[in-house]
Amino acid sequence: MVFGLGRKAKKEQTAEPDDSLTAAEASADAATATGIRANGPLDESEITSRDGYVDLGALLITPSEGLQLRLEVEEATQRVVAVTLDLNGSSLQLQAFAAPKTEGLWDEIREQIGQSVGAQGGQVEEIDGSFGTELVAKLPAGLPDGSQGYRVARFVGVDGPRWFLRGVLGGPAALEREAAEPLEALFRQVVVIRGGSPMPPRDLLQLRLPKDTATTPPPPAPSLGEPERGPETTQIG
Repeated sequence: MVFGLGRKAKKEQTAEPDDSLTAAEASADAATATGIRANGPLDESEITSRDGYVDLGALLITPSEGLQLRLEVEEATQRVVAVTLDLNGSSLQLQAFAAPKTEGLWDEIREQIGQSVGAQGGQVEEIDGSFGTELVAKLPAGLPDGSQGYRVARFVGVDGPRWFLRGVLGGPAALEREAAEPLEALFRQVVVIRGGSPMPPRDLLQLRLPKDTATTPPPPAPSLGEPERGPETTQIG
């Protein structure tokens, strides 16, 4: 589903019975996370209103001129598993996951992404980027002229209060900082709605189609492959 905006191996985990937070604990967690995420993305506790955002359930997106949102649906379950922001020929795929209260997921997930990419014959490089440590992944891909080239994706991850947000930049934004800037700005403005229900770490937070939004048929080919259940097994090619 596409709409425009004018402005795997997975460990078995069980939800912690005390996963819900008191108001004081949530405030403390948000304050700590704000220090880490000084430039965003945001937790729902850090905004005063949802007005002006595109409401996708677990994620609130800021509209931008020329921005197209593409919801990626798991065929077997018809569940929305990711949202991709297409802008100026580049893309940013977003997925939000439940996370433990006391530790982040990004360090472990980076290692698992590297293993997955290596198993597909690709290579990864850790870089110091706009959101801390990031990964640039290169996978072999056939070019239109029949020669062998690479498909490049740049992975960013941010640990928030009981959630983890992963972004995958594709197209020119994967390698060119200037091309990435508009999508990085949108990533910083994303608001994550974790909710108070106990959830196993790494479970996807639920996304949905925004209300009162007309949809058009999806493009013939996405810029990134369909996501697997967990970020550690994402296929890029």
